[in-house]
Amino acid sequence: MRADRLVSLVLLLRQRGRLTAAELADELEVSTRTVLRDIEALSVAGVPVYAERGRHGGFALLPGFRTELTGLNHDEALALLVAGSRRGAQAFGLGSALASAMLKVVDALPASYRDTAAGVAERLLIDPETDLLSRRLVAEEVPGTISAEIRRAVLAGNKLRIHYAAVDRDPKWRTVDPIGLVIVRDQGYLLATRSGADRTYRLSRVLAAEVLPEPAQRSERVDLDLAWQERSTRFRRGGDQIAVLVRVNPARREELVSTALDIRTEELDAEGRLRLEVTFQDSRHAEWALWQLGTDAEALAPLSLRTSLRERATAIADRYRE
Repeated sequence: MRADRLVSLVLLLRQRGRLTAAELADELEVSTRTVLRDIEALSVAGVPVYAERGRHGGFALLPGFRTELTGLNHDEALALLVAGSRRGAQAFGLGSALASAMLKVVDALPASYRDTAAGVAERLLIDPETDLLSRRLVAEEVPGTISAEIRRAVLAGNKLRIHYAAVDRDPKWRTVDPIGLVIVRDQGYLLATRSGADRTYRLSRVLAAEVLPEPAQRSERVDLDLAWQERSTRFRRGGDQIAVLVRVNPARREELVSTALDIRTEELDAEGRLRLEVTFQDSRHAEWALWQLGTDAEALAPLSLRTSLRERATAIADRYRE
């Protein structure tokens, strides 16, 4: 950890010039005393860092000093900077490592490209915290110690013991064979097997994690994208599925079918409207999907769905009646 911090300190001085001990401490998230010890260690190691006294003083490197790092070209570094701006690293507990890596990427560029790369943060924004409707997109918080243990088990191929709090259940300890980690809309998931059966665990519900010495029972290679699609399909097809006959404006067809599990039948009626028989995960899912379409869609069957939609519309009308 200290070696990484020393490299980060050098890179900060390379890119920003003179910085005070307090500024360095703030950037590195350590105390000023730690910064002073690190400066002394760098000097002993031969790094030409020196102190300037006075009101505008601080620490700086001798002009012309350059670290030998990766030698990336301009486009390669830009690609890494863009990828590194995504928040997935936070969910995997790699936020501080990502920040350090980005410093190294920028420093590795030729001098003529460095300013351009540094400006990427000003010109490209990936996954902002709110969308155009000001809806806040909140990433789930996973303690660093937990994410580090889970990540270590996944990469090392060892069994993992987790204290997991499933929805509406008391937390229980489980021993699993980890397969991989997935981020979906800032929510992290652990794909694993338990007693040979596929399991998917939400990282934010893991209360504690412990890597075990035994090797995990898993194949050498895995297609995480395919594994996620298969589990997603099984999840969506679970529950109390309901078949719904819908009459919908053709212009809104895609919105309807994108929320349904599948389409059983589809035809155009005499008035130019589409009649589809689609399935939803359950009645609540069906009611929500049709409510989004307003008067552009009508549930023809089952009667229970028509009743729930009518009661919902009546409650809204009563609320706004003068």
